[in-house]
Amino acid sequence: MNPLNDANQHRMMLTRRHFFGRSASGIGVAALASLLGKDTFGESKETAIAGPTGSLKAFHNPPKAKRVIYLFQSGAPSQQELFDPKPVLRENEGKELADFVEMTQRVTGMTAGQKSFPMAGSRYKFTKNGESGIEIGSELIPHIASLADDMCLIRSMQTEAINHDPAMTFFQSGHQLPGRPSFGSWLHYGLGTMNQNLPTFITMVSRGTGRPNCQPLYDRLWGSGFLPSTYSGVKLMSVGDPVLYLSNPEGLDPTARRRMLDDLAKLNQKKLEEFGDPEIHTRIQQYELAYRMQTSVPDLTDFSDEPQHVLDAYGPDVTKRGTYAYNCLLARRLAERDVRFVQLFHMGWDQHFTLPKQLPGQCRDTDQPTKALVNDLKQRGMLDDTLIVWGGEFGRTSYCQGTLNAQTYGRDHHPRCFSLWMAGAGIKRGYTYGKTDDVCYNVVENPMHVHDLHATMLHLLGIDHEKLTYRFQGRYFRLTDVHGHIVKDILS
Repeated sequence: MNPLNDANQHRMMLTRRHFFGRSASGIGVAALASLLGKDTFGESKETAIAGPTGSLKAFHNPPKAKRVIYLFQSGAPSQQELFDPKPVLRENEGKELADFVEMTQRVTGMTAGQKSFPMAGSRYKFTKNGESGIEIGSELIPHIASLADDMCLIRSMQTEAINHDPAMTFFQSGHQLPGRPSFGSWLHYGLGTMNQNLPTFITMVSRGTGRPNCQPLYDRLWGSGFLPSTYSGVKLMSVGDPVLYLSNPEGLDPTARRRMLDDLAKLNQKKLEEFGDPEIHTRIQQYELAYRMQTSVPDLTDFSDEPQHVLDAYGPDVTKRGTYAYNCLLARRLAERDVRFVQLFHMGWDQHFTLPKQLPGQCRDTDQPTKALVNDLKQRGMLDDTLIVWGGEFGRTSYCQGTLNAQTYGRDHHPRCFSLWMAGAGIKRGYTYGKTDDVCYNVVENPMHVHDLHATMLHLLGIDHEKLTYRFQGRYFRLTDVHGHIVKDILS
């Protein structure tokens, strides 16, 4: 035996063990991060904006809102039927849209091959509502129409994407390409949590009756992008446990669970001290939150303490888990528990061909529960510090896609102008902002871009959108990128 050779071999083995052990937080994590779109080496701009926990040292401006409930109508509701009456379309039904306006908006591949672009007027009645007299398609959404004096109706929304996935991604993250943090994640990062027993950002999904085979939704729409994953939204499931793995495995009692988590935390803490990977810290936090949620979530989803008149207000579907009505009531209960950002995604607003057949059912899904949610918050004194947002990812065309006749018609995607409404904290009530032309093709007064919406929402929450930043790959990013203006005209 050669002691020198043995020693050299031992040193080589140590070096190899050291290399492969370290690769878990080095090359291995970098590769994994590139696959998952995560940044393990991101750095917050703490000196300018955030404290050690990622929350503001102080509000940039006095906040009007404590929390947000975003009612996202996935698929894009038709503004011509619901919020932006255009009698010119009905009066000139079947005539070519190009005879009335220069058609410079690009079209989707679904209508690019059409030889004709005939105008289609709405088959549904609009009425003036409330003291404000806002015209809304009350034949389809009578309950929402009754909220006219509580809402600010924005008829001049604009976006850039013309297809569903990039358009939804843009509304959630301020960018059409995946990989950026969603609005709720930015809010969690900036303001922190108000409830230690529930996630700060919760999302729920329901499927409407308007179009059965609607566009899919992806978890990245409520993801944290390059922010640490502790800022991701948590999706409440419509079947099984509301949160995955919430229940203890069979044979594991709460005491054993607590002991296991304590031991696991010690192991993770050792790894955190060794590698400094922020995702290990996130894992420790998430295990602890999951443990606390084992008590808080069952209480949250137990509607037995709700008076019958409240259940009746939300409609017959309120006790059917996974419906829009159920999720609306759950949103109010989350708001009561100071969950900062609640987002409901309701699928099915995508009426390309048989709008008169599909749209009424989609409206019935959402109309009564939406009114009930707003009134419920109002009666509890919570609407004054809760911001409500209702809208989809773009608008619909004024020309018909497919067959146009007395019985049926459809509408393609139109990002250049569409409607969205807001209510609650810091928002003018009974107010209409923006205007489109007579054929609902262009904005002619007070355009409002997605970045402007985000900037205004953050302002209401006490945040300057230009100062909420995060350093990633050598650059400081923000939700509004290098754009966005606060729309002060809609603020009370």
